[in-house]
Amino acid sequence: MTTIETDPELSTSPSADWKLEVVVIPVSNVDRAKAFYARLGWRLDADFTSGDDWRVIQFTPPGSACSVIFGNNVTAAAPGSVRGLYLIVADLEAARRDLLDRGVEVSMPFHGAGDVHAGPDEPYLFGSNRISGADPNRGSYSSFASFSDPDGNGWLFQEVTTRLPGRIAGGGTTFASQAELAAALHRAAAAHGEHERRTGGHDENWAEWYADHIVREQAGQPLPS
Repeated sequence: MTTIETDPELSTSPSADWKLEVVVIPVSNVDRAKAFYARLGWRLDADFTSGDDWRVIQFTPPGSACSVIFGNNVTAAAPGSVRGLYLIVADLEAARRDLLDRGVEVSMPFHGAGDVHAGPDEPYLFGSNRISGADPNRGSYSSFASFSDPDGNGWLFQEVTTRLPGRIAGGGTTFASQAELAAALHRAAAAHGEHERRTGGHDENWAEWYADHIVREQAGQPLPS
């Protein structure tokens, strides 16, 4: 047996990027699954077949760098056995309304029960206890809603407005979609309105204040006051 020792002084950062690009989900009826994910408004990237024994379909959610794949003979997992697939959104209610308008059944918003993590509900990041309604403090990472595909593969929306420190790689502020940028501008506008009320006057440097707020929020840094 060969023992490989690691140098503790080596950098903990990999020398190459590792991009999570595909998640495989198990389905029982490929055409039914294709119709469902198309109804979500996701982009259809591929539908490849080879006879009756193999088929692979790929969809990508709006603004996502990661896609989902399903089909015939692409996974040995039981149909509907995948749970805890998280879709990060900047506005939970807007995401729910979008799917409801598309005829997709989505749960009401819910949040965790503080330090109580055991309960009768289906487990998610905050345990198996789901409290009705969005997080009262509307804390980032704390509000959820859930839905399932026709086989029962489980998806969750998680509202994230301010990233924890270190969650955004260096290289500048970026947005995955127009909707994400618009949501950041709305939050900056609301915060700037409070700023002007505190100062008692119009801020002529509002554009710089907005920019500072957006960059700090995405990087998980203290917001401007």
